[in-house]
Amino acid sequence: MTTNTAPAADPTISQERQVTSGATVWLTGLPSAGKTTIAYELAGRLREQGHRVEVLDGDEIREFISAGLGFSREDRHTNVQRIGFLAELLARNGVKTLVPVIAPYADSREAVRGRHQENGTTYLEVHVATPVEVCSVRDVKGLYAKQAAGELTGLTGVDDPYEAPEAPDLRIESHTQTVQESAAALHALLTEKGLA
Repeated sequence: MTTNTAPAADPTISQERQVTSGATVWLTGLPSAGKTTIAYELAGRLREQGHRVEVLDGDEIREFISAGLGFSREDRHTNVQRIGFLAELLARNGVKTLVPVIAPYADSREAVRGRHQENGTTYLEVHVATPVEVCSVRDVKGLYAKQAAGELTGLTGVDDPYEAPEAPDLRIESHTQTVQESAAALHALLTEKGLA
């Protein structure tokens, strides 16, 4: 009788190929600030280095997880908490989770940070601090135009509140630098924290 005596996998080899320290990086800012574009640029860099990465896009979350929620303060809070739960779950399991979601209220963001702290999961808050004047010119989804035409109310930063972070882990002035430079600044923060 023969037994399969295949050599055990060398753990140092797999460690070199795939980095498994998870974290949540929440990019908050106004609509059309550049959050999602920066997140995908960073995700590409991290994947090239062997990191497991997911981008939790706010529009996709609204469609698949938070369908039926509106844009009242309560519904926005619920949406952010759902995203925060999912982000922490992924991060706790070794995934760099990039969250380009407005999350306009400070107490909602703090509740997400608290959930991460309770579980010992790294959480970084990044403020993509693009002025509303620049965002309204970019107007990627046409929201500012609709608001100006009276077709939309409750636009964050225009006729609905946006509470900017007072002490984020990083503030990105995306209107003064390229997407690549913004992603590089965020990558530098992750490197500084031992996450990249």
